[in-house]
Amino acid sequence: MTLEKFLEHAAKWHPQAQVVTGRADGKSDRIGYSALKDRSLRISAVLQSFGIGAGDRIATLAWNTQAHIEVWYACMGMGAVCHTLNPRLTGGQLAAMASMSKARILIVSADLLPLGAEIVGAATAIERIWVIDGESDFVVEAPLCSLDLLIAQSRGEATWGDFEETSPCGLCFTSGTTGAPKGVTYTHRSSFLHTLRLLQADVMAISGADSVLAVVPMFHANAWGLPFAVPAVGGKLVLPGRKMDGASLARLIVEEEVTMAVGVPTVWLGLVEHAEATGITMPTLKRITVGGAPIAPALMERIESRLGVKVQTSWGMTELSPSGTVAPLFERSQAALSGRPAIGVDLLLTDADGQALPGQRGVEGQLRVRGAAVVERYFGEQDRASDADGWFATGDLARIDEQGNLVITGRVKDLIKSGGEWINPAEIEAVIGSLPEVGLAAVIGRPDPKWGERPILLIEMREAQVISDEDLLACLHGHVASWWIPDAIYRLPRMPLAATGKIDKIRLRAEYGSG
Repeated sequence: MTLEKFLEHAAKWHPQAQVVTGRADGKSDRIGYSALKDRSLRISAVLQSFGIGAGDRIATLAWNTQAHIEVWYACMGMGAVCHTLNPRLTGGQLAAMASMSKARILIVSADLLPLGAEIVGAATAIERIWVIDGESDFVVEAPLCSLDLLIAQSRGEATWGDFEETSPCGLCFTSGTTGAPKGVTYTHRSSFLHTLRLLQADVMAISGADSVLAVVPMFHANAWGLPFAVPAVGGKLVLPGRKMDGASLARLIVEEEVTMAVGVPTVWLGLVEHAEATGITMPTLKRITVGGAPIAPALMERIESRLGVKVQTSWGMTELSPSGTVAPLFERSQAALSGRPAIGVDLLLTDADGQALPGQRGVEGQLRVRGAAVVERYFGEQDRASDADGWFATGDLARIDEQGNLVITGRVKDLIKSGGEWINPAEIEAVIGSLPEVGLAAVIGRPDPKWGERPILLIEMREAQVISDEDLLACLHGHVASWWIPDAIYRLPRMPLAATGKIDKIRLRAEYGSG
């Protein structure tokens, strides 16, 4: 169970099925799986000629593009480890991650070369930079070359496989929206099993007839496994490149006859706003799979009614490879539900001490997960991330309904302790986020001399919409306890988002949480 087999299968049995990349100029590049495999093998040969072998780490700083996919399979197919770096973090943060992984080569998108230079300046293990997806005149104080030029000059040959399926294949750091990022190592076996789970009929149900738009970034938990799952069935894989605005996504959906699109809720807000403003229709699009952050009920309703699609909710984490639960397609869409676990994933609700709750249905507890694709320990750490029985503590608060659907009710770290009692921001956010006037909502705690902490509400309004502070708070009455009502409201022109599209609560706390 090694990952190069997915591309080898696609190249043999679906050679003309395409990987399509949207470009900044509004055009698209495309390549068949057979040709993509050939290019990936040549990159493997280039890597080997520079002394890269099994277990060595290669860092990538790039968007969702054909070239990035080629590098992935080139690294993983030869037994090297692909360490994806998040281009929306700072150079210092990325250099620290690259230093931890001891990556020897940085493969960077041309438009990200200035950021790449910052990384190389501080991560001493990086020996050279290879550029993909264009050219740049930016001067870097390190050996630099176009990867396309190296491919053209290469005369070597490479073979894939011939290593243990338990070998590492990828390294991804958590998003760090509520704490310091941690490295998660994926193995070929864990990612292979995760791919088979994605393809199940009650999970993502991807088939060879699908054209799949992967908006979720490749640097975010392996783009939720789509670069493996779509080639595995010979589907068309559509990649947006750097441009993920509503107009650019709509163009790709129409031109490539996309049937399924996958990404965080904030991405689809831009798409539906573009559709509402222009009247554009996307008749081939049947469903949008969301995850990474809860989707507001009002946004789900807008997407389904305006685009005529089904919204499929899901929940997962980088530590789960990342899929945990997905709502089956045959059930009615509900924003509150994150779906059920498929075979290979198990859930457990515990109390604060890690003891299993006697009843696992209809009660709130701290969520733990167990499965073959769940992290055992974080990169570079000796202590296990999961307990002796394999249960990983997610840090989420959750309920499981009578049908087995998971309902994420908040994050343990987000809870606000006011007067010795707990306030769950997620419940306030769900009410405010359901209002048609509100685009995004977040609740954080702020120190209070009397109560210890008090909640404050931060919102981004929908364009041209108006609602008073009094009416916003009035909407909470009857839904949450009166002492949960936020003490202050801040209206933001733009809600700060982390690289994965989640609301960046670390930044909100830094800017608004001190009073």
